[in-house]
Formats: sequence, structure tokens, C-alpha cells
Amino acid sequence: MRLITNKLVPALALACVATGAAQAEDVIRIGHVAATTGAIAHLGKDNENGARMAVDELNAKGVVIGGKKYKIVLQAEDDAADPKQGTVVAQKLVDAGVNGVIGHETSGTTIPASRIYHDAGIPQISPSASNPQYTRQHFNTAFRNIANDEQLGAALARYAMQSVKAKRIAVIDDRTAYGKGLVDEFVKNIKRGGAASGTSVVSTQFTNDKATDFSAILTAIKATKPDMVFFGGMDAVAGPMLRQMKQLAIPIKFMGGDGMCSDSVPRLAGDAMSDGQVICAEAGGVEPSQEKGMADFRVAYKKKFGIDVQTYSPYTYDALMTMVEAMQKAGSPDPAKYLPALAKITHKGVTGNITFDQRGDVLDGVLTIYTFRNAKREKLAVVK
Repeated sequence: MRLITNKLVPALALACVATGAAQAEDVIRIGHVAATTGAIAHLGKDNENGARMAVDELNAKGVVIGGKKYKIVLQAEDDAADPKQGTVVAQKLVDAGVNGVIGHETSGTTIPASRIYHDAGIPQISPSASNPQYTRQHFNTAFRNIANDEQLGAALARYAMQSVKAKRIAVIDDRTAYGKGLVDEFVKNIKRGGAASGTSVVSTQFTNDKATDFSAILTAIKATKPDMVFFGGMDAVAGPMLRQMKQLAIPIKFMGGDGMCSDSVPRLAGDAMSDGQVICAEAGGVEPSQEKGMADFRVAYKKKFGIDVQTYSPYTYDALMTMVEAMQKAGSPDPAKYLPALAKITHKGVTGNITFDQRGDVLDGVLTIYTFRNAKREKLAVVK
């Protein structure tokens, strides 16, 4: 083996440092956070997969910003849908010097994490956190590219009153920022329009996002003779709840938001869900002109990962693409330099045109209302 002389060591060391610096300058690190363990891991992994699709496509095409070519690196983290873990992960990403963050997945983790990103000046786009509080904190770093719960709750309330013609509604929330926020908005809108439609809330109950036994609250609900249950929570709880509704002979409509609107609901509910019983809305959706783009995305997703899209991977994909386009428009991946471009962006995405209002909410957020037939999700309407 040839020996390296002392004279060569300093030169080699300097060369290694220079090479390392060049490599560091050539990398854009984007954080992604979702619950990839726990009861809603299938939804969190779906979000992460959408981000990975975007990164792989960008790197394959080549990303040029300010005349320089970059490689996008995704730093994916798991917050387990736990607010405390969410803030720990947020600080980890800040310490890692990420250029931006896509996430978090749930409102309960997104809201506390957003302060950490704001204090560090790091832009954040959530593709799935719908609680209005997220963008009401006056953080100029906080954005979302889906409709919020104010829009979602209002749309579902209108559909319950006008299309389903429900008269007596029982509500249940899972006490999370998402679940309680959605139920509050739904109830507010029922009270606002209920006099004209003859609709009222006859029972108000709550559970938690890890519960498995709902017999007590469902028995109390049954006594009020409702014709619909509205649930604010996730599919991992909605499925077992539907099973117990069947056991207790409560064969009524079951409505909820995006958290229980995944393709996993039929599997989680087993044979307890009848055709058309479940009605849910996704805080997103595409109008007819964008349907082909979404269909192509679903085909590409399945080819890449071997599974179907659950809910928000297209929005995660679009969020990351939007962030990188803002960097390109600003000519820099420096958060302080591209943040103003992000606030003014108009990105043509798979899910539609993405541009943000002064709060960071997506303008003209679209909602899609679904039901399930033959264990398959079926679109009922696209509304704004």
C-alpha cells in the first residue's frame, strides 16, 4: 500500500472539505412529517408516499434553481399523531437545517409544530391538517393546500340538511383538534340552517382517538332516536364504531369528514357497513377538468407503491411541488428568500390550481362528498 506523505495530507484535507461543502450546497433538504406508526399509520404512509413521488420526479428531471442544479432529499419523520412527539420532531427538522417542511398530517400535531417552524423561519405546507386554528396564528410560514374545517363542516351540514334530509342528528367527536374542530363547525352550521330544514342536534357525545368500545355512548344516542350520526374522527375509530352500531341495531346514516373518508373504511367496518350508509367529505377533490390528471396520478402511485391512494398523497405531492416551484421563482432555496414567492405562488397541480390567501389557506378550496357501495368509494358531488 502506498503511503501518503505529510505534505499531501493538508491538501487532501482541504480538498475533502471543499468537496463536502460543494455537496452540501447542492442539496435541498425538505422535511415531511406524518403518523407512520399507530392506528392511522396507513394514512400517514400515504402522505409520505406522495412526498416521495414528488421528490423522485423532481430529481429525475433535474432541479435547477438560480442557475444551479440541486438534489432534493426528503427527511421523513414520524410524529405518531401525538402533539408532544410532533414538537420533538419539528425541532429535529429545524436542527437538521431543512429548507422547508411538508406536514404535519393531523391538526393536533401541525398546530403546535407550526410555532417551532415559524420561530426558525422555515416555510411549512400541510396537505391534510384542516383545523382553522393552524392558519389563524398569524404565522407567515404556515400554509395548507386543502380546504379547512370551516368549509368542510359547512358543506357537510348543507348536504345533511338538503340532500340526506336528516332531521335528528347525534354528534360524536374524538376530542382531537381535528375531530372536535370539525364537529363544532358542523353543529354551528346545523344550528344556523336547522330552523328552515327542521334539523336539530339531539345528542352530543365524545370519545377519544384510541377508543375501541363505544357501547355506552351509542346506547345513549339510540335512546334519542336519531336518523344520522355525525362523527369527527379518523377511520381507525369509525370502522369499529360502525361495527358496534350494527350490533346495537342502529342502521342509520353515518357521516364524517376526511379522517374517515379513506378506502380503508370498508375493511375496518367489515360487514357492518351497508351501501350508501356512510357519507363523508374529503377536504379536496378535483373538478371535471382535472379528473384525468388525478386518475393518472392514481395509476402512477399504484405502479410505484403497489397499493391504492388512501386520501391525501396527491395533496402531499402537490405541496412539495409547490414549495420547490417557489424556490425556483425566487432563485434560491433559502427559506427567507423563497417564502415571499410561496405566499404569492400559483401552482398548477394534480389537485388543481394552488394559491394562498393572506392567512395561508388555499383559495377556493374544493370539497368532494363520497359514499361507499360494494366496499368501494363512490363520488357523490364536488362542491366549494
